[in-house]
Amino acid sequence: MGHNNHKRRLLTAMAAMTLSYGAHAQLAQNLTIHPKALALGNAVTADPPGIMAIHYNPAGLTKLEGRQLEVNLMSIYMDIDADFNAPEGYEIFGIDGLETDPETGKQKDPVANTHSHTNNVALFVPGYGILKLPPGPALAPSGGISINPPGSKLTFGNAFYMPLAAGFYREKDDPGRYQPQATALQRTTYLAPTVGYEINDQWSVGAGIHLSHMGIAADQYMRAPNMLMGVAEVLQDAFNCEDGDEPLQPWLALCGGNVGPWDDIGAMSLNVQETLSPTYTLGVMWEPVDWFSWGASYTSEAEMNMKGTFEIEYTDDWSGFWQSVNGSVLGAITSAILSLPSGAPREAGNVSMDLVYPQHFQTGISVNVHPKLTLNADIGWTDYAQWDAFLFRFDRNLEFLNAARILSPDNATPSTLRLPLGFKSQWNWAFGAEFHASSRLDLRAGVEIRDSVIPDDQRSIMAPFGGANLYSVGMGYKWDKNTEIDLNLSYLHSVESIPADTSCNVNCDNITNIIYNPYAALDVKTSLRVIMAGLSFRKKF
Repeated sequence: MGHNNHKRRLLTAMAAMTLSYGAHAQLAQNLTIHPKALALGNAVTADPPGIMAIHYNPAGLTKLEGRQLEVNLMSIYMDIDADFNAPEGYEIFGIDGLETDPETGKQKDPVANTHSHTNNVALFVPGYGILKLPPGPALAPSGGISINPPGSKLTFGNAFYMPLAAGFYREKDDPGRYQPQATALQRTTYLAPTVGYEINDQWSVGAGIHLSHMGIAADQYMRAPNMLMGVAEVLQDAFNCEDGDEPLQPWLALCGGNVGPWDDIGAMSLNVQETLSPTYTLGVMWEPVDWFSWGASYTSEAEMNMKGTFEIEYTDDWSGFWQSVNGSVLGAITSAILSLPSGAPREAGNVSMDLVYPQHFQTGISVNVHPKLTLNADIGWTDYAQWDAFLFRFDRNLEFLNAARILSPDNATPSTLRLPLGFKSQWNWAFGAEFHASSRLDLRAGVEIRDSVIPDDQRSIMAPFGGANLYSVGMGYKWDKNTEIDLNLSYLHSVESIPADTSCNVNCDNITNIIYNPYAALDVKTSLRVIMAGLSFRKKF
């Protein structure tokens, strides 16, 4: 039954890899789109940036005259760190006979007191999965076109951009490889036909349909520092497995492979995607006087049934252990009663995942407090409370789900798995300032306050994102009457401390925990730094 509990963890870990991007979604949204928006802390609902008003507030398209083309390029550098420390008195299992550190006399976890680091970026490529980019900054392009017929109150636009993009990969021996070794999430809007309409001198409205692709992929090594695995290791020592002389053969055999709480048990991959995920966007702007404007925009949710594949490759020790158990008399009887695994070296198949891309609302003002100074303020809300749980459906009955339903009948059936998340919706504030240095040059600065959507008991190093502030500076320059250039430099830093046994997605050590906890009983501290530099070029033609 203990192994059934762990097998439940194996697939729950697969689901938990998608949880990491609940946080990615909160922190990575609006980070790869437009330099002017970032330079103003994304406080641009009442002052939308160029053609990317398609995303921020489609009513802003009415500010564009004639035919215009825009190309944006964002360079992104990520630095992700995690520390794993054994707290005072660390002894996770309290079982005599487990491997101990000769220097401290404590149980010896090879991950304890180690440091994980990566600055390698990964992308999701449709039809392929994770693409590991060379070390260093990654580039995120976007662009669009707008047309305002002479004398018309209508402005038409279309754009390609990534409203959500995040991914990284670690070295294969990095201690963070258990959560995960490589992962990528991406939402790419490839068509966004949008129209803005100028009702009169004060009011404008806009609406658009956004057609997007969304993909999630992850590769992860697996281990299970659980008390039951500690018991298994002690029993193997009692059976003299190193000598190959099992005293209870053929009634019970436990020496087919070495298993223990800190041993790798396999590697897992997950790849799911939705090729057509439509949303709609509505926007309004009000400019009663020339020094004040108000804007509001709404982006609808998108219900998706993401489909793809999963694969678990077990180590020879793990497979051999269960093959040995099932080859004994008592093991075969127990396996038949409790649906213990057979010791297959590999499990793979198709999987689908129900996911809602959350709706978003944002509103804000822009005020010219002085001929040389404009101040913007926004407040935005994203409905992550919809992510109460993720539901996975498999194309066949799986042996470990048969076991999981015994332990958690509310969350598992032979072919489905439900992962509770408990995410929460958040209101975020954004502020921007623009100094009009000359008729051609604008200098900008902004800050966005981004609160975490993850409850404290759901944190992990897969999602090293707690609350964070986005700080930005930038400039806009009118090259000539038909050409505008925007630049930004932005910095975001998030630090999370997760004391031992406080989050059952990373470091719980209770025997009953069914969520994957590869760093059980360790204190975990994560740090994320993101630096973004962007360039936008917009020209009438």
